[in-house]
Formats: sequence, structure tokens, C-alpha cells
Amino acid sequence: MKDQGSYQPYSYFQLMEVSLRELLVEKGIVTEAQLAATVEEVRNITPERGARVVAKAWVNTEFRKKLLQDGTRACEELGLEIPALKLVVVENTPTEHNLVVCTLCSCYPRMLLGMPPEWYKSRNYRSRAVREPRAVLSEFGLELAQEIKIRVHDSTADMRYLVLPMRPADTEDWSEERLAASVTRDCMIGVAVPRI
Repeated sequence: MKDQGSYQPYSYFQLMEVSLRELLVEKGIVTEAQLAATVEEVRNITPERGARVVAKAWVNTEFRKKLLQDGTRACEELGLEIPALKLVVVENTPTEHNLVVCTLCSCYPRMLLGMPPEWYKSRNYRSRAVREPRAVLSEFGLELAQEIKIRVHDSTADMRYLVLPMRPADTEDWSEERLAASVTRDCMIGVAVPRI
């Protein structure tokens, strides 16, 4: 039994989630076991999936073109399921840097990056990334030259963004696996760049 002093009432969204889950089980649409298995599957997704996509785009020009044209289809060609979403991939260049945010909640490409970090869901990040992206990036340790344009992309319920970072210099002889190891979740959100 919980200590009365530590009791935290459900937020509106938590209450909606619990109510919906209980209703789906009560109506026989899903079972508790199916829900638990789905939650466990989502929790086991790691950013390595997205890193594989980035590394493939770095070494395969045709795949890179497909990825930038239709992220959903390109990922599905790699056997990565992108359920009922449009995945838009935006490419960093020497003159343009991309940053992803969801200003309303925490829409995020979970199928490629796993669960979003707490800071991504915070009101502070969600509001400031749009208003002062350069300052936010600086707080993450990413200092960009003033001449580099920063584009902020706002995810929605049916559309997710993934940043294709620039390939690090002097990695021409690296294998796809080694390249993937240099890509972090933060690179694919846009708050970092690959480090070698």
C-alpha cells in the first residue's frame, strides 16, 4: 500500500490511457497479455535501428535518395515497420542544420529511436526549441556557426521527423556497422552531431 504522502493523482492523459486500456480489455478487443507484450516490444526498441538507417544512407546513394523522398517506404525496404505514419527525413548540410520537436506533446519516431528521452517531452524543450533553437542547441553542447541556418520541424500525430546527420569527415573507409556506431539518438533528433 502506498504511503499517503507519496500518492500522485493521474494526470488527464494518464487517466485517459488507463480508461481506454481498460475499455479495450473489457470489450474483448485486446487482452492484458497482448497489451503487455506490445508495451514490452516498444520498450525494447533502441536507437540502433535509426542508426542503421543513417549509416545505410551514408554508404548507399540510391537508398539515401529514397529515404529523403519517402522515409516510410525506404525504412520498410530495410524490414523496419513504420505503422500508419509518414516518416519525413531531413538532411543536415554544411549550411543547414535540422532540429526535431513536438510542440504539443511528444510525437517521436519510436519505431526507430525507442522511447523518447524525458527532456524531449519537457515543456521547456518543446517551447524553447521553436523560439530559440540556437540557444537550446548550445545547452546540449552543440555550437553552430551563425551562418548555418537552423530549421525546426514540428512532429504531429501522423507525421514524424528523423534527422539525417552529415557523415563525419575521414570515415570513407569505415564499414556500415562502424558508421552506425557513431550515430546517437540525439544526432537523429538534431541536438548533436556524430562523433568519431
